[in-house]
Amino acid sequence: MKGMQFQITLLNIKPPIWRKIIVPESYSFWDLHVAIQDAFGWTDSHLHRFELSTRSSFQIGIPDPEGMDFTETKPGWEINLKDYVKKTGQKTRYVYDFGDNWEHEIEFEKETDVPTKKPICIDGKRACPPEDCGGPWGYSDLLEIVKNKKDKRYKEMKEWLGREFKPEEFNLADVEFDNPKTRLKMMDEMQ
Repeated sequence: MKGMQFQITLLNIKPPIWRKIIVPESYSFWDLHVAIQDAFGWTDSHLHRFELSTRSSFQIGIPDPEGMDFTETKPGWEINLKDYVKKTGQKTRYVYDFGDNWEHEIEFEKETDVPTKKPICIDGKRACPPEDCGGPWGYSDLLEIVKNKKDKRYKEMKEWLGREFKPEEFNLADVEFDNPKTRLKMMDEMQ
């Protein structure tokens, strides 16, 4: 089975946080969205969109049922990746959580073979930031606070995290991919 290999880098974070994944070439943008969520460890609890280029008249994601989108949003589950991602080196922007504004650059690296109908994560660096921490700038503040036990916000941030957060760690073996059709069905049931 043919696959598409992508390098996905979270923007505005230093040092970079990234994942390298291979997805089946039959995937839609919705399927890629679910794979990105799972590869990074996001909880898929916020809206998202793909921005194909600055010249595009539409974006891909979840359309506003009330038609209040400023830019036309086409449903990701209806658009195949292969229809828009064709050239090695082609870049697409993926934005997750419009409040925190987590921007990802997706680079199509190459076509390759994939041994399964599911995506696979083949590499990555650093832990995904916690959800709802305020985007790249809030995350930077969070890292500074939890490094300094004398900071007056240290205890509050440690309690908010609720776990030991190790920002430099990424364990490839921890990545598990959900079925995108199941995730879409869950989203439909919530609406």
